[in-house]
Amino acid sequence: MLNTRHPVIVIGAGQSGLAAAHALRGARLPFFVMEASDEAVGSWPRYYDSLALFSPAWFSALPGARFPGDGGRYPRRDEVVAYLRAYAERFNGEVRYGRRVESVKTAPGGGFTVRTEDGSEDEASAVIAANGYFGNPYRPELPGATEFAGTVLHSSEYRTPDAFEGQRVVVVGGGNSAMQIAADLAGVARVSLASRAPLRWQAQRIAGKDLHWWLTRTGIDSAPIGRWLGGKSMPIIDDGRYRAALESGNPDHRKLFSRLHEDGVEWPGGEREHLDAIVLATGYRPDMGYLAGTGALDAEGLPLQRAGISTTVRGLGYVGLEYQRNNASASVRGVGRDAAYVVGKLRRQRGRP
Repeated sequence: MLNTRHPVIVIGAGQSGLAAAHALRGARLPFFVMEASDEAVGSWPRYYDSLALFSPAWFSALPGARFPGDGGRYPRRDEVVAYLRAYAERFNGEVRYGRRVESVKTAPGGGFTVRTEDGSEDEASAVIAANGYFGNPYRPELPGATEFAGTVLHSSEYRTPDAFEGQRVVVVGGGNSAMQIAADLAGVARVSLASRAPLRWQAQRIAGKDLHWWLTRTGIDSAPIGRWLGGKSMPIIDDGRYRAALESGNPDHRKLFSRLHEDGVEWPGGEREHLDAIVLATGYRPDMGYLAGTGALDAEGLPLQRAGISTTVRGLGYVGLEYQRNNASASVRGVGRDAAYVVGKLRRQRGRP
């Protein structure tokens, strides 16, 4: 049985941490949330300016608070930030800001010791890791990358197309963010979208209804099938504008280049051309180095877990992992369900019904 004298500590106060806080309050478990920054909005303010959700506001809310305004619209980045700020107000007394977690250690009698960068330590009966991926962008090794003298940045560093006006740019990736950034850049630059695999497409509306209406109505969105989905590329959700953009020729889509040179790129088949910049829309990996030494991570730093519950460390849970339980696990619309499930499991580990 876990130590019931100590609270549950949630790491991260973005969408996943806030969903966990909601579930813990509903379960009447004492808790507090450790947030590295000075506000509870996660990584949203640092995403690119043109980012818009692919799910309507109706399907983009955390538990207990509908997304304001027209439910059929697709909220933009700053609207999500405002929504999270308002949602976080209900947990003002339970979110501790400016507390970046440095390490989590298991305690001999059960539970954990959570240490922050300022040297303070707190005891916890259980820990929920909910700090997301943004702090660990994935940068694949590209042949010739060390020779290339142009600009290379990850999508986490991309904000607006302004700095790329008149340039030749390649966006590496084949998902929604890659396509959205490529289309954004095409207004000022000559752009190619380069991916290893063919692009996959999903219509945003089917028979007059948004895709997420169908996913919800059929139960697919909440079906516990995460382990079968993990590792599979997701299709680009399109209302027609992105395929039309590719048909216009800017951006165009190409198979990933063979290698980079000092001032350019070499495509399969040997064609070479000048290149100014590369944007890596290649995703992220879990940012949970603070769990090193607990036995919670594999050799690549990935959590050893099933449906958000650690398979190696009792009392440790996760919220917000991609495909944790289903297709929506890492999204605003999906973290609430997963948080409730994980809190229920941890509650039983504490010896409560």
